[in-house]
Amino acid sequence: MTSSDAEFLEFAEAARLPLVRTARLLTGDWHLGQDLLQVTMMKVYLRWGRADRWDSPVTYARTVMVNTYCTWYRRRWRHEVPSERLPDNADAGDAAESVVTTDVLARALAGLPRRQRAAVVLRYYDDLPVEQVAAILGCPPGTVTSLTHRALIRLRRSPELLDDMAGER
Repeated sequence: MTSSDAEFLEFAEAARLPLVRTARLLTGDWHLGQDLLQVTMMKVYLRWGRADRWDSPVTYARTVMVNTYCTWYRRRWRHEVPSERLPDNADAGDAAESVVTTDVLARALAGLPRRQRAAVVLRYYDDLPVEQVAAILGCPPGTVTSLTHRALIRLRRSPELLDDMAGER
């Protein structure tokens, strides 16, 4: 193993958890999120020799991830039908509530257009500044603000979130 490979493995281990969470929220599916992360890491690894030119390897990986996600969903096989029924979960208590909350959020995010969804996930879940999200999405900061604003309006009107909020009252 070369030192470059060792550096990549160190990066991959450190960046894995935040990137898999981002991938999960982008795709709305745990398994597709894992696939997206694997493809992203493969693409980053193939360009790892140029890592010294990147401002941040994590930012570069997020850019690759969002671009890959957008490409996937342009070509996505449309014959899958999401199920309204959640699988039985052996966990109880807070873990089960967390799964339901995550599922509600994923369904609400799934109703957004790709770029709005990416902007919201990067801005609020990954807590990135507007300028960094703009760099990742390849657009001006004003576009990120506009995408985020429109996405938040749609999320506030989302039936999934309205039902969930009504249940909490």
